[in-house]
Amino acid sequence: MNVTVLWDNFLDEIKKEVTSLSYETWFQDTHLYSLKDGTATIIVPLAIHKKHLADNYKDLITETFNKIANSNFDIEFLLQDEIEEKEEIDRRKEDLNKVEEVGVPFNNPLKSNLNVNYTFDNFIVGNSNKFAHAAALSVAENPGKMYNPLFIYGNSGLGKTHLMHAIGNYIVQNSNKRVLYVTSEQFISDFLGINKKDDMGTNFDYIEYFKNKYRSVDVLIIDDIQFLGTAAKSQQEFFHTFNTLYSDNKQIIISSDRSPDDLKLLEDRLRTRFCWGLTVDIFPPDFELRVAILRKKILGGAIEKNIPEDVIEYIASNMGSDVRQLEGSVNRLLAYSTIMGGSEITLDLAIEALKDFINRGVSEKNDIQKIQKIVAEFFRISPEDMKSKKRSANLAFPRQVAMYLCRQMTDESFPKIGMEFGGKDHSTVMHSCEKIDREMKTNKELYNTIEKLKKDIH
Repeated sequence: MNVTVLWDNFLDEIKKEVTSLSYETWFQDTHLYSLKDGTATIIVPLAIHKKHLADNYKDLITETFNKIANSNFDIEFLLQDEIEEKEEIDRRKEDLNKVEEVGVPFNNPLKSNLNVNYTFDNFIVGNSNKFAHAAALSVAENPGKMYNPLFIYGNSGLGKTHLMHAIGNYIVQNSNKRVLYVTSEQFISDFLGINKKDDMGTNFDYIEYFKNKYRSVDVLIIDDIQFLGTAAKSQQEFFHTFNTLYSDNKQIIISSDRSPDDLKLLEDRLRTRFCWGLTVDIFPPDFELRVAILRKKILGGAIEKNIPEDVIEYIASNMGSDVRQLEGSVNRLLAYSTIMGGSEITLDLAIEALKDFINRGVSEKNDIQKIQKIVAEFFRISPEDMKSKKRSANLAFPRQVAMYLCRQMTDESFPKIGMEFGGKDHSTVMHSCEKIDREMKTNKELYNTIEKLKKDIH
């Protein structure tokens, strides 16, 4: 019985029984680990999941799972650490020649430590990541032959880990190659285990296990390599592991939050090897990509509530470039709407729900406020008038000038500027900018005014 298919079918049924918010919170990141001795062992991400599922969903899970499995299983919830402890106990009970290849079996993404939810199909491609996406897909289609090693770097939350899992899942699904995904912390932890002694005062079995785990794979994916910088002996072991895999034409994929040249705590011989293949960086998503990510999150999550376009643009404009934060803002908005009695999601509701989570850089916020303040002083109105809904000529024109200067002198998008002017629609900002630009070409006085304001702003 294929546990991956079985669990996917189970999750499809659970989606019908619980709300999308409950599903994403408590079920989405769970995995079926094994079916053994009449027990279905389920991996959950945190201790709170373990308790909540056992207390509130145990009967529903048992009934739904056994119906799909056409059998009777008891349900057991375990954390990944608890699974690893059980495996370690079982391994030590086995004969030296029967050391289990933990983490590297054929065609099993869970045992390869892969998250089956991260695929190329649900990775949103834009200008900031299309080169990294293309490189990753090339490696997935030709592991060990194209770009070895592949080194992906960029800030946290931009999709590096998603791409790495997508490569691994693609290879597992389309070949018999053995794949292993680990973080650098896991590699260090496994390496430190070599110093542990068994009951006989030896560690030969663990040494064999370690080498078997890391050097007999076809594809090694290691995340956040920068954390290897503080572990000198682990660096040496990774150097030898890298050489063994590379000489055997095995694919190596590495990620970091910075380029190889900036990994100053790593040995030069390692940093040099990281550049042997292809180095690609992922940039923060632009406004259009952030909107696309949010739309995908909403559609992919089968969210029942309608989320208006102006709310999507508000989130995309104000929640920064971290994809996890963008997705989390949608979950918070939905939760807030539910708590408020199922209120309709509007821009005002979104502003209230996310007011404490807006990720505006200080300089970005001050740039727009500074422009508003200087323009308001010039036209002898208040900054609050800039943000008001009043449309009188003595306010509308200065507001249009300020919007034009914000667009010209900052990197902000039309929706973001509109939000800073009292929640104006992005089309209003575009119209204002076009109007001022057009009039400057024939109105010398306006041209001089704009130039003077630019100097005052600088």
